[in-house]
Amino acid sequence: MFESFLPSEVSQLTEETSIALARQIRRAPIPTSISAEPIETAYVHQGEGGIPILLLHGFDSSVFEFRRLLPQLASQHETWMVDLLGFGFTDRPINVLFSPEAIKKHLYDFWQAKINQPVILVGASMGGAAAIDFALTYPETVAKLVLLDSAGFAAGPAIAKFLIPPLGYLATEFLRKPNVRRSVSLKAYSDSSFVSEDAELCAALHLKLSRWNEALIAFTQSGGYNFLRDKIAQIACPTLILWGDFDRILGTKDAARFESAIANSKLIWIKQCGHVPHLEKPEITAKHILEFVA
Repeated sequence: MFESFLPSEVSQLTEETSIALARQIRRAPIPTSISAEPIETAYVHQGEGGIPILLLHGFDSSVFEFRRLLPQLASQHETWMVDLLGFGFTDRPINVLFSPEAIKKHLYDFWQAKINQPVILVGASMGGAAAIDFALTYPETVAKLVLLDSAGFAAGPAIAKFLIPPLGYLATEFLRKPNVRRSVSLKAYSDSSFVSEDAELCAALHLKLSRWNEALIAFTQSGGYNFLRDKIAQIACPTLILWGDFDRILGTKDAARFESAIANSKLIWIKQCGHVPHLEKPEITAKHILEFVA
């Protein structure tokens, strides 16, 4: 029913969208310049027709983040999502750097191996920063860009200052605690009823994979996407900015900053919504994305 690389706890999922997504997660060995051996890369592919849509998850997350958005998009468009290097259910090889540069190169190699045509690139939170970096480096791969409560202007995670030896391991173990992750989830939503047992499980399954903490420490110590701020104005492709009007993770000021910095952009507020419109308001989020694509 589920692929063997997924932790056994996946069988405890209860919501239909979560179970459906778990059954679709696959891994493929992606040859890449950053590793001597192909990297086993987790992804989901559903739907057909139109310009492909590629979804990028946020910090310390996985493809499960798009479990409610995927059916909405895939009903009309070919849709892909991938676990970025160092995150989710993608393998974390020894002697591979976990940095924005490595993430970008690995993502390009995945795109080349699996898609190899321009995409609608959708990035949520940190995934938005990864999408911006990718679009600036490989403009020929991105037809349009969608930013969901995106990082880019904001500084990196506050936990970064604790991810130094010998505190790094202890900091990630703190981040692993269910009550800590629950408090983050409660802050991410406008409606706290979304923080169900199933949602908490979806947000924590990838923590069971080996080297989760090493990769998280390495990525954060690399500085993350703090270098993007002065490059955002260079984005040339049409860009849709979707932002929850009750975002308590990144706040709401950066939404207007993105709209002002990106010449060919449009900002749409998702009402009564927190940091994760793709989870809290998937139908409305999908509607705006599909209209933008069309």
